[in-house]
Amino acid sequence: MKKNIWKIEDKLIPYELALHHMEDMVDKVIAGEEGGLIWFLEHENVYTAGSSAKDSSLLDDKKFPVYKVGRGGDYTYHGPGQTIVYFVLDLKQIFAPKEPDLKKYVYYLEEIIIQTLADFDIVAMRKKDMIGVWVTLNGQDKKIAAIGVRVRKWVAYHGLAINFDPDLQNFSGIIPCGIENYGVTSVKECNAAVSKEKFIYSLKVKINKILKV
Repeated sequence: MKKNIWKIEDKLIPYELALHHMEDMVDKVIAGEEGGLIWFLEHENVYTAGSSAKDSSLLDDKKFPVYKVGRGGDYTYHGPGQTIVYFVLDLKQIFAPKEPDLKKYVYYLEEIIIQTLADFDIVAMRKKDMIGVWVTLNGQDKKIAAIGVRVRKWVAYHGLAINFDPDLQNFSGIIPCGIENYGVTSVKECNAAVSKEKFIYSLKVKINKILKV
């Protein structure tokens, strides 16, 4: 079995470049040429529209470039200060010897985020029928991380985006994930003492622990 590739970028990666690289990796994983990919990065400012995106969720189509992609979900924002992890993983291997389970895989991604945030005394949670991770801040529930996944021949790609310390005003051009009644927050807004290096390290540990990659 080929090993997974772990990559951590030190510069902003254009969104279109990341899409092409993931698609290429999916082809290689399906063909048995590569084991998989766990890719940590940040993007330049973009809005992305998932497979269930509604036109009404895009409030300002001039603010940033908009990409329509095949991952699940509605509109979301990506940009500097956000910790993104893209996975290209064969779910048949992740769940072996059982059958691959997409819903459980999404649950695992949420659990990675929840357990990572717990390392920094941030209590995070799931919300019923809403994919992603939430915290309660000043009495209000706010979204701190989004998840979007696409699957081809049981190879899952795209992944998770955690608001580490982005400019939260950049979400103003969309209704994030199509959810109007809740705001967004960041790791730094919840715990200003968290360092990026320690956060990334904890995230890597939780990915290894939960996905066993």
